Amino acid sequence: MSKQAAGGARLAALDLLGGVLDGRRALGEVRPSQQDLPARDLAFATHLAYGVLRWLGALEWLAGRLLDKPLKHKDRDMHRLVLVGLFQLWQDDTPAHAAVHANAECARQAGKPWAVGLVNAVLRRFLREREALLGGLEKSENRYAHPDWLLDILRQDWPADWTSIAAQNNRAAPLWLRVNRQRTDVESQLSVLAAAGFTAHRHPKATEAVVIEPAAPVSAIPGFAGGLLSVQDPAAQLAAQMLDPQPGERVLDACAAPGGKTSHLLEYQPDIELLALDRDLDRCRLINDNLARLGLSCPVLEADAGEPAGWWDGKPFDRILLDAPCSATGVIRRHPEIKCLREPGQVSRAVEDQRRLLEALWPLLETGGMLVYATCSVLKCENHEQIHGFLSRHPDAAIAGPGDPAEGGWQIQPGEDDMDGFFYAQLRKHS
Repeated sequence: MSKQAAGGARLAALDLLGGVLDGRRALGEVRPSQQDLPARDLAFATHLAYGVLRWLGALEWLAGRLLDKPLKHKDRDMHRLVLVGLFQLWQDDTPAHAAVHANAECARQAGKPWAVGLVNAVLRRFLREREALLGGLEKSENRYAHPDWLLDILRQDWPADWTSIAAQNNRAAPLWLRVNRQRTDVESQLSVLAAAGFTAHRHPKATEAVVIEPAAPVSAIPGFAGGLLSVQDPAAQLAAQMLDPQPGERVLDACAAPGGKTSHLLEYQPDIELLALDRDLDRCRLINDNLARLGLSCPVLEADAGEPAGWWDGKPFDRILLDAPCSATGVIRRHPEIKCLREPGQVSRAVEDQRRLLEALWPLLETGGMLVYATCSVLKCENHEQIHGFLSRHPDAAIAGPGDPAEGGWQIQPGEDDMDGFFYAQLRKHS
């Protein structure tokens, strides 16, 4: 990569970080200002932004000890450039000379030549004092690179597991695919992927899941454009197996966007009457786009599942999938910005919304039917406690499994069987 290209990628990384940290947007929604950035440079910029966000708390701790005084707010881009350099030197195994020089020169390209010497000095000091600095970091809770409020909840909910959850959150997730069983099979796709130079293997629990290495853009994955494959973590793929719809059944996907589980339900069992809902029109378009790529279709309504009077026709559903809005604390390894975008108040609001949706949808379920409640969270207030509360209010509901009924469902921890963190509760309705 040329000096100009490396600088452009780093400038783009600063744009991405600004979009998250200043604009409070998810990283996947941010685009750098450089419109003509080559794909390779954009990939590198994204890699740098993900790395800084993944280790932000620890990197800030290091920067605080290396900078003589905090930079002014108007120069927060230069502060973030320091974080990029520290990430490369500490976690990315970038050759020291290359990281120091490229990041220092990026300050010049950003129009702040005064910061060239500062970035150079800070990164060189890190190299000189690396052992002592990292030793100090290991004595601080900043080593977990999680906000204090989230660590406190993880400690309370998972006293024996909270450190391993934090560690798994700080590891990049592998690229998992879902094989469209209506158009191909897993063994055929494993052969195709191997012929294309990928190492691929199946998952022990999710029957259509295949992991590939190295990770690649979907445009480079054979079969994706043709609808044979989708990107989806095995934990999310378990939703279709948990719901297990049967031919002829009426099924509701209550919070369906972006459509991964909707399309999987139709691949799993095409002979169902499926209705997909989402309360955001743009997200409904995403559902339709996903269905179209896979050659699938079902009605998609812009509607709030928690207000059935506006969309329900009065005919009960045999099965309901409630993939509820949540804190997303189980998918931090895929979306590290969650650690800096989430706040305790958002978790409380999610818990209230989950309860509202459960209460609204339960009357729509046929007697003998099943509702699968799912979140990509590891917080008990959204999972076990939510389900225990629901069961206490509804004597006609019972846990059907898997998981320990006393625990209210099945919690998958981040990294367990190489999956994202997820929670499932199968709720059967009896008379």
